[in-house]
Amino acid sequence: MEQIENRTYDEERALYGREGLTLRHCRFDGPADGESACKECRDITVQDCYCNLRYPFWHVRGLRIRGTEMTPLCRAALWYSEDIGIADTKLHGIKALRECRGIRMTGCDIRSPEFGWSVSGLRMEDCRAESEYFMMRAQDLVFRGLELHGKYSFQYIRNAVFENCVLDTKDAFWHAENVTVRNSTVRGEYLGWYSVGLHFENCRITGTQPLCYCRGLRLDGCAMTDTDLCFERSEVEATITTPVVSIKNPLSGSIRVPAVESVIRDGAQWKGRVLLPDGER
Repeated sequence: MEQIENRTYDEERALYGREGLTLRHCRFDGPADGESACKECRDITVQDCYCNLRYPFWHVRGLRIRGTEMTPLCRAALWYSEDIGIADTKLHGIKALRECRGIRMTGCDIRSPEFGWSVSGLRMEDCRAESEYFMMRAQDLVFRGLELHGKYSFQYIRNAVFENCVLDTKDAFWHAENVTVRNSTVRGEYLGWYSVGLHFENCRITGTQPLCYCRGLRLDGCAMTDTDLCFERSEVEATITTPVVSIKNPLSGSIRVPAVESVIRDGAQWKGRVLLPDGER
């Protein structure tokens, strides 16, 4: 494998189509302002580099990135690539990851609106992210130890598992399918609307009007604090460990809860059962 160290590249397609390349302490920056530095490359390792230009890693197969900084000017850094490993790296440009397959990320710092759209086969561990529309339309996902601050996250995702995560994001999991969230904290308004097969296990959920219009919704041993108008028009089976402010128009199933301030039913069609220690409401 060819080794390149301490070089600066600023021209258009500087390393286009190269194979079997290791880049260390290199900079993609400069007055020529060239794009697509490593487009169509194969088997590339990027170690301790600085990326300040647009579209560096498009259509790459076999990409390893470690200890690297992608600045806000490094827009749309990884698109249409596959077999990717990213560790201890800053991804700070908009749309940093899209339409990629087979991604492993560990210890990364993500500040990227519209991150992760339409990716598949992603495994992310111990990462921190700030993003809007994080991971939209992605599938086959595993997140462990993710700390997320954002809006409109995980919309339309499919086949995902979350473990030991802290998710502070409104409108999360809209239209999501086949998603399990374990041992995690989820904060934000309007959680999980229109989802199918959404399952929370031993989670803490906070925020107004969560989990409405859901099909196949399950909650096992979850705490719901400062939550009101929950479960409207949802098919739900839930065991909740804390008092809930209000439950509104559950469509079907049963909700076991230690206490609830109010149960709202606007018609006889809302047949979901609310089961309390002293009886049903």
